[in-house]
Amino acid sequence: MLTFSAELTADASERTISGKIVPFNGEVGNTSAGAVVFERGAINIADSSKVKLLLEHDPKQPIGRAQFFNETEDGIYASFKISKSSRGTDALIEASEELRTGLSVGVMVNAAKPKNGVLYVSSADLLEVSLVQAAAFKSAAVTDIAASEDEAVEETLPTESETATVEETTSAVEATPTVEAAAVEAARPAVTAMAYTKPRIEVTAAKYAENSIRAALGDESARQYIAAADNTTDNAGLVPTRQLSEIINPLGTTIRPSIDAISRGVLPDAGMTFEIPKITQVPTVGEVAEDAAFTEQDQNAAFLSVSVKKYAGQQTFSVELLDRTSPAFFDELVRNMAAAYAKATNAAVNAALISGATADATTTVTYPTAAELLGIVARGSASVYAATAGLPNPFARNMVVSTGQWSNIMSLNDAGRPIYTASQPMNAGGQVAPTSLTGNVAGLNLYVDPTNAGDGDGTILIVNPDAYTWYESPTYRLRAESTAAGQVTIGYYGFGAIATKVGAGAFKNNKA
Repeated sequence: MLTFSAELTADASERTISGKIVPFNGEVGNTSAGAVVFERGAINIADSSKVKLLLEHDPKQPIGRAQFFNETEDGIYASFKISKSSRGTDALIEASEELRTGLSVGVMVNAAKPKNGVLYVSSADLLEVSLVQAAAFKSAAVTDIAASEDEAVEETLPTESETATVEETTSAVEATPTVEAAAVEAARPAVTAMAYTKPRIEVTAAKYAENSIRAALGDESARQYIAAADNTTDNAGLVPTRQLSEIINPLGTTIRPSIDAISRGVLPDAGMTFEIPKITQVPTVGEVAEDAAFTEQDQNAAFLSVSVKKYAGQQTFSVELLDRTSPAFFDELVRNMAAAYAKATNAAVNAALISGATADATTTVTYPTAAELLGIVARGSASVYAATAGLPNPFARNMVVSTGQWSNIMSLNDAGRPIYTASQPMNAGGQVAPTSLTGNVAGLNLYVDPTNAGDGDGTILIVNPDAYTWYESPTYRLRAESTAAGQVTIGYYGFGAIATKVGAGAFKNNKA
């Protein structure tokens, strides 16, 4: 799936979000697949009424549904009706306050051709539109973000009668402490739960039968008796088990730290190999005596051959599972397939970095001390610079580490004061946080890659991103149905190639 986004502006009218979602006229956007241009008429919208507005491309966070789409010469415009859920109200507030300032579409590319480093898309299916924080296409903007006049989008304070009710309830239950509200959040009504204790009653067959009859005749105290006497154990067959719409998925993730740490390129449109010219020998210039012959050294070049690999997976299931279950099943399946694709491609790049990297001549313990880590950075930076001196930017700029090394870096300290997690970073050697997989260590951008979960050689990589390039096609999704077997097969695949332009453009730690 390919995604891109565009800036939005805010206005006030009704509970809708409207604006341009796809620009034409050759405008280039920085998408998840690199530089992309959408040709006019490239976006296919099968059923506009089923297109949802999501939050940050998360299928578990829908906030609205499309009202209409209008294609013009300069792009596609759309309007979305925002749900009255708290998530929808929050989205309206964030958009109106310019906290989320972008619209982004998710499409499945059917036909595209690369040209001068830009992917020109001629056919794609629209999957969803999202409200996002960042933007890629500046010309596409939301022209109207509004909540109806009776929506609570301003601060709501409790009335005098409501305050009295809360105070009376609080004083009636001595065991409940008084809580003073520190702030009232806009568009969120305050809800106060009443304290309840199940009464102590004598339950016998005779009393239960008597109160059952009285309750049927309208006796309120008898009804309370029946409610207190009944429990879920007695009536297990009548107590339903609800299933929430949220899905817990601790296994699927689309992060690709090793790929993010190197340069990116668009895969050629054909062939399972491609070649890149590479200079293997350069001319020389030396000091010569008067009337002496010039020094001569021929320039030589060769082709670096790069293999294109396919990364694919599928799942086969019954038509009943697709048609008679929650739509969340299919959404989560596609998301997990995308996560599996990301994991496989990132692992291939991580392995290539480790394989091509120069090993440190100095061995260190499993998890280096602060001084040893600085030594690795210093030696690695010098090694990478020497190997990539001919590149436009010959410097090491990124560091890729395993989760174990990340944990060790956060623990490094000077007399108890953390070096890389300092709250006042004036004298810090960088910044590394437990809540982020990116940071900075001794001037290098840090990327934490869970693919390399060990503690051996290559768990610390110092990289010049220009020495390695990951070329990638858009991802594709196939669907095949077998009427004989009553099954549906979903395939997810894409093509990628890692080009090791300068192997010694990476440097790895050498475990003692």
